[in-house]
Amino acid sequence: MQENKTIPPQNLPDLQSPEAPQQPRGRLFTLKVGFALFFVVIAGRLVQIQLIEGPKFQALAKRQYEQTVVLPAVRGNIFDRNNNVLASNSMFVSFAADPKVVGDNADDIARQFSAAFSKPKSFYMAKLQSVTSSGAPRRFVWLERRVRAEVAKRIESYKLIGVVVVDEPKRLYHYDDVAGTLIGFTDVDNKGISGLEVEYDEYLRGKNGSVVMQRDGLGRARASVDYPRIEPRDGNNLTLTTDLAYQSIVEEELKRGVAANKADAGLAVMLNPKTGEILAMANVPGINPNDLSSYDVNAARNRVVTDVFEPGSVFKVVTASAAYENNLLTPEKKFYAEHGTFVVQVSNRGKTRKITDTHPYDMLTFQEAIELSSNIVMAKVGPMIGADRLYVQARNFGFGIPTGVELPGEVRGRLKKPQEWSGTTLQTMAFGYEVAVTPLQIASAYAAVANKGVMMKPYIISKIQDMTGETILEQHPQNIRRVISEQTAALMTEAFEGVVERGTAKEARIQGVRIAGKTGTSKKVVEGKYGLGSYTGSFVGYFPADDPQVVCLVMIDNPRGGAYYGGSTSAPIFRAIAERIINTSGRFTKKPQESEEPQPKIGISVPDVRTLQVVIASRLLESHGLKCQPVGTGDIVVRQVPEPGKRLEKDDVVQLVLNETGAESAGGPATVPDVRGMSLRRAINRLVVEDFDIKVRGSGVVVEQVPAAGKRIQPGATVYLVCQPRTIVSAVLY
Repeated sequence: MQENKTIPPQNLPDLQSPEAPQQPRGRLFTLKVGFALFFVVIAGRLVQIQLIEGPKFQALAKRQYEQTVVLPAVRGNIFDRNNNVLASNSMFVSFAADPKVVGDNADDIARQFSAAFSKPKSFYMAKLQSVTSSGAPRRFVWLERRVRAEVAKRIESYKLIGVVVVDEPKRLYHYDDVAGTLIGFTDVDNKGISGLEVEYDEYLRGKNGSVVMQRDGLGRARASVDYPRIEPRDGNNLTLTTDLAYQSIVEEELKRGVAANKADAGLAVMLNPKTGEILAMANVPGINPNDLSSYDVNAARNRVVTDVFEPGSVFKVVTASAAYENNLLTPEKKFYAEHGTFVVQVSNRGKTRKITDTHPYDMLTFQEAIELSSNIVMAKVGPMIGADRLYVQARNFGFGIPTGVELPGEVRGRLKKPQEWSGTTLQTMAFGYEVAVTPLQIASAYAAVANKGVMMKPYIISKIQDMTGETILEQHPQNIRRVISEQTAALMTEAFEGVVERGTAKEARIQGVRIAGKTGTSKKVVEGKYGLGSYTGSFVGYFPADDPQVVCLVMIDNPRGGAYYGGSTSAPIFRAIAERIINTSGRFTKKPQESEEPQPKIGISVPDVRTLQVVIASRLLESHGLKCQPVGTGDIVVRQVPEPGKRLEKDDVVQLVLNETGAESAGGPATVPDVRGMSLRRAINRLVVEDFDIKVRGSGVVVEQVPAAGKRIQPGATVYLVCQPRTIVSAVLY
């Protein structure tokens, strides 16, 4: 048997003794301390996140489910003086996306947009996968801008997570290139870029609103209730002093003149001399703000106020006015014109300069010197006036000073002070050299003469109104100063009438209308020298001379059609403009024959809208209280029923017969238009469009034509016109 061994008591561990092993309890303590430290760290981190860095993380969270959407303001409209809308807005649809929200749906969205807008799928994928400079996905990209509503319907945007639809106004110019340079244009965000659009952008653009959108778990966007919706404040409306009909006429005739003279460019500006209102302002070539695909920076520049030139003989208004104003001579004073060549000494060292006239003359009165535009006589009158008086007179006419017109980029020109003059300045400035002026300065100077010596500030903004019709700003005629006495103004008008009747501007004559004006031809500086074959031809005139209502300047840049003098290039354009305005305005009437009884004027006189664009003709008739009914498929009015001058009641209908755009343009027989009652120039222009040959007997207004209107003949056939002079008296235009 095996013995049981008993362990002595003294060898057993004492569980109550402090010397017993403590490993389990130590591990537990360590674990407790670790947990305590962990919770301290977590608590500290929570304090850091929620209290110290709370705003930063709140902003990050908001960016994930909130987005601020801009509510664009509607840009203000632009009207002419008769409330015809020149520029307004059309509502379009734009598509934007949040690439981070789009996520894995990018491929499907790109595919749908590619099918709807016929662009490569990769075009949209590049946008949806675009990242910031830090490599993070962008939060906003435009997929398509300014899409018509009917096109936008192809996209079922409500099914596309991350895609936002925004209604955006797009600028609409109702008459394309008519006044395009003057009005200017906007960019894709409706911000003004040029013309009045940029000059009055602060008034026109309004102020955008906004709304904060929140996205739920399904990606649906809802307006946040935590943020108020800020409504957009729409822009203000501009009303101009320009007349749509006049603007259209000026541009049409200027384009014809530039083409006929094979010129580089042309410009024209028309003023009311009694008020300073700008009635029309045109540049050729110009721009079509609705189509800027071939946008040319030079064409967008309004050269009437931004460019300067040496004016040549149109500056003689300063020299002649200074001579009359200082009682230095009379119209009858005679001068020796040196038979066309005058050599003057310009320094003590024997240096000379040759001054020439276009034609050789012997003795000329001062009146004849103005009519025939003698540089030699003006060069002799310059020293009689003296540097100080000539400078003061030029300054009083506004040269060397901005006119202050509300157009961007206006320059002041260059008028040297007498202490800066060289030995040749006094003579050469007397006939329009060594001075730089803007076209608007020239027109304003002649407007002062037409207004009996009082200069009015030129302006083009009539008033500014908000969308409720409340007037914010309104401009009225502003008298700048008296430039010359009424007696001097009368002498100048008499001289300028002589220029048209007997002098260098016979091409500006209109039978029965008193025209006063002055031609100018100046050499252009090419590479620092006056180059042969590079000229500026100009004519500035006003009518009727006995009670001027319209001042118009026409300038042709570098004509290359043979003639280059202002009397041959610009004066005919002025005449064409004046004739059409007289016929279109309805404010000029023929004198009754002695045998006729004056007819009482009852009802509305039908204006002449022939050769105008149908949209402009309809606006013009509406402004007279008449309705129109277009007949035909073209866009130009070739005949109207009733004829111009007939009297109708308010809301009566005028039929507008339009040029045909179908078979007649394909080489077949053409219908002879009715040109009776038109000026000879307008009739010729109208018939030339149809490729007819023309034979003329008489001058003035067409009273008979063969073949008769409505006959169909082959292009190239001859149309015979019988004309007689027109007798017209003036009536107030504005």
